[in-house]
Amino acid sequence: MTLVQIRGVTKAYYTSRRKDRARVVLDNVSLQFEDNEFICLVGPSGCGKTTLLNLIAGFESPTAGDVFYKGTKITSPSPERGVVFQEYSLLPWMNVLDNVKFALCSSDLSDDEKDNVALRALTMVNLSDSAYQRPNLLSGGMKQRVAVARLLAMDPDLWLMDEPFSSLDEQTRKKLDDDVLNIWRIKKKTIVFVTHNVDEALHLATRIVLFSQSPGQVIKEWNIPTTMSRDPTSSSMIALKKEITDAMPACACADICPIDIRM
Repeated sequence: MTLVQIRGVTKAYYTSRRKDRARVVLDNVSLQFEDNEFICLVGPSGCGKTTLLNLIAGFESPTAGDVFYKGTKITSPSPERGVVFQEYSLLPWMNVLDNVKFALCSSDLSDDEKDNVALRALTMVNLSDSAYQRPNLLSGGMKQRVAVARLLAMDPDLWLMDEPFSSLDEQTRKKLDDDVLNIWRIKKKTIVFVTHNVDEALHLATRIVLFSQSPGQVIKEWNIPTTMSRDPTSSSMIALKKEITDAMPACACADICPIDIRM
């Protein structure tokens, strides 16, 4: 089943008050994401990966083209499409449990049911013992676990993850990568995961999409069978990593240019 269709999407931002110049961030991107895929978007900084995630989430609208979710055009955010941001997005005046429950504020569940859902989500990310702590007492890795727990409580069909572990140390990042991978296998959701780290993408993804430099265009895609060994020292992984990294310098680059944008 196709969850997301991205059809000829261009995204540009005006750079002058007269609106006669703009920076094109994404240029005529077309993709589709299927049910239970784990897609990693890779490419250089500024190539529009986060912008594409924001378009799928409904936080922004394309300048041209359309984005569809289950066949319906995306025009606004929806609880069916959950997001884990790069920056910690916890409410500091709430404890961990209440931060997770906040994702359920619009549901019809009773308070006790919300507590139970939130506690089960925290258990899945090994944070049930910290349920009543404030975010300022948590490490960076623990804060991002809370963000993942919030998505688990929401139970969206689509997870959008914007470099969620990039600010963490290597050991913590790898542990959280493994946790997300295990949750994906259990929950069978679709995950779109932005990363600069090719090793991380190779460890997680069933499909890797490589973007050019700005304005972002899709250069190439790689499908990775779930049965393929993810051992980074294996010959298949070494060869695939080389193929992806060798493709990156071939990116085309563009700068701010005159453009007529009709939103």
